[in-house]
Amino acid sequence: MLLKASYDTKPRFWRRVFSVVILATLVIAVWLGVRLSRDRAVTYDRIEDHFKYGSTGGERGSGIPYSVWKLLPQVFPQYLPGRDYAALGLIYEKDQNGNLKDLPIGVSKRNVMGIDRVFVNCAICHVGSVRDTPESAPRIIVGMPSNTVDLQGFSRFLIASARDEQFTAQRLVPEIARAGTDDWINRLGLSLFGISLMRERLLMLGNRFKFLDREPDCGPGRFDTFNPPKALFNFPMDKLPPEEWIGLCDFPSIWNQGQREERKMRLHWDGNNDSVRERNRSAAFGTGATPPTLDRENIKRIEDWLLTAKPPPYPYPINEALAARGAPLYAQYCASCHGKSGSDFSGKDVGSVTPIDQIKTDRARLDSYTLELCVNQNLLYAGYGNERFSHFRKTFGYANAPLDGVWLRAPYLHNGSVPTLRDLLEPAENRPQEFYRGYDVYDPKRVGFLSDVASEKGRKFFRYETKLKGNGNYGHEGPAYGTQLSPDQKDAIVEYLKKF
Repeated sequence: MLLKASYDTKPRFWRRVFSVVILATLVIAVWLGVRLSRDRAVTYDRIEDHFKYGSTGGERGSGIPYSVWKLLPQVFPQYLPGRDYAALGLIYEKDQNGNLKDLPIGVSKRNVMGIDRVFVNCAICHVGSVRDTPESAPRIIVGMPSNTVDLQGFSRFLIASARDEQFTAQRLVPEIARAGTDDWINRLGLSLFGISLMRERLLMLGNRFKFLDREPDCGPGRFDTFNPPKALFNFPMDKLPPEEWIGLCDFPSIWNQGQREERKMRLHWDGNNDSVRERNRSAAFGTGATPPTLDRENIKRIEDWLLTAKPPPYPYPINEALAARGAPLYAQYCASCHGKSGSDFSGKDVGSVTPIDQIKTDRARLDSYTLELCVNQNLLYAGYGNERFSHFRKTFGYANAPLDGVWLRAPYLHNGSVPTLRDLLEPAENRPQEFYRGYDVYDPKRVGFLSDVASEKGRKFFRYETKLKGNGNYGHEGPAYGTQLSPDQKDAIVEYLKKF
């Protein structure tokens, strides 16, 4: 009986072991399934915070592992002009405890397949800073151009890091483990394929976008917005005619989109689109969001807010008597193209396109946007119902934009070639031929940012040279534009524009 009892326990023991193994396997499978299907963005209650840090969906397909993002400036400092991303003009805010936030403005985080990933969002181009003096704390202003951000420098840093022989799992993953910014499963994935995949994609992008190196450097607050789409559409970039090579332009402000939509104004610098929502989806490509990865709910929240978002009022004293003398001069020379005021956009030619032969500003950005690109863009979102693009058009000039928040939109003209409003009212030969960009200390007298400062606390600013192709500061001059007025009259117009 004892022998039989002992014999009978063996099958039951192995059945229990088998059951435990099966149960553990199911638990692990469910856990992995939940982890790998995760797609959760960090969310924000305040719409301003959502704009500054919320996801557009770009992390899904283009995201950088958060642990790698944090590590890159430490491992590859030789490719940065300073010690971290702030050296590229990215803005770090302080939290409620007075500590710098973990991510700069314009960078969002989303957990995809169990991995925290980061990438840029709309704020990388549309949030800037203003200081009253070099000693003042910066005021962060949502909706203005990102006057300090060197987006090209950021791209070059990532690509240069990927080209370095130290960009390997053997070099990076142990550092990630020491920092504790990822768990062992993600570190295993990074070791097996994540780091090598990231490196391959960055090298591919570096090769595909190498055409940018034949343009003048962008510097802070500017980028080429329409030649990169040509590369993504597989245009033969090395065979494009020279007149298409340079498409540099300033980041625009983005307030009061509702009025622009109601009036069907031509959008982008050359007026190539008149649909605010289509323009927004087009801009989302720059944040890595494609038709299948776009976070439509998050984008809709931003779109709804921007319809009525307003610029902050001019914060410095205004000479009311001088501004009163400037009002009729503005009405005579400016209002028909730029609106009656910063809130009233009515005017015969507001939102329309002025032919290049009339405005005579640098035409490089206009020529870089071609009919061939326009045709290809109107195929985007095909298969996504009424989201399909259909409003892009090739134009032959630059759009007349309203001047809401004009005091925050320096430097001026589409390529940012004129540092202040006061300079813009001068003939081209009297405008600065070289100046510095990226400094955020304000010049209330001339209305713009101080442009004669080459460096501050070890940070060098970008020297802009108007003699380079695409950087021309000519045009928008002559009797029709007020550049022949007396100095006192020009001062009066500038003083009146402070009210916008």
